[in-house]
Amino acid sequence: MRLAILMANTDVSDFARGHPDDGQKFSALIATVRPTWECTVFLARDGEFPENLDAFDGFIVTGSPASVHDGHGWIDQLERLLRAIVAQKRPLFGACFGHQLIAQALGGTIGPNPGGWVLGCETTHITARQPYMAALPEALNLYAAHVEQITTPPPGIEVLCGNAACPIGGFAIGRHVYTTQYHPEMQPGFIAALTQHLEGKLPPEVSAQARASLQQQADTMAFAESIAAFFEQAR
Repeated sequence: MRLAILMANTDVSDFARGHPDDGQKFSALIATVRPTWECTVFLARDGEFPENLDAFDGFIVTGSPASVHDGHGWIDQLERLLRAIVAQKRPLFGACFGHQLIAQALGGTIGPNPGGWVLGCETTHITARQPYMAALPEALNLYAAHVEQITTPPPGIEVLCGNAACPIGGFAIGRHVYTTQYHPEMQPGFIAALTQHLEGKLPPEVSAQARASLQQQADTMAFAESIAAFFEQAR
């Protein structure tokens, strides 16, 4: 299996350079469950995109501190590419920014979280289950770092999970699109470091809640298996 990772993360700060980038994070996540698969990273944030979609069996769109509303040229280009991928029913997975941009590309709208920043380990509840989600618990714990979410869903999606603060925590379209508002690629050490890094930049109650939430264990391996099973069934 050959996957193209479309890296949207724009953070090039000293903090970011001290940790694996999102392309490396997703490559490592896939390797934990399918070590023989090949992942190729494209720096979408720098205008780098696959020239030949046929060279890949599936596509992953990462998260980003950028907003889908920022109006950068690379975001518009990525959005057009996502519409083409979906129209051709090529397997596509999106996380956080990727989840939001897929929704926007297909006619949905993105807006601020009603409660502001969400950071730490969040519980989202499965509301519909695709076959590739067999390993996921009903109450699914994943790491989160977002201040926007889908406010109006695009037509034709199936909402897979949600909670009171984020009703559209993930969605599917047929067998070829799978998304999450959360960050399955993040590891405990990274989310702890990110929470510390954002201390003082976010409201104190957000940081306190994030620190407390990290006592929970994220369902990282189960979600990694769901991503791999998604790409396998979509072939």
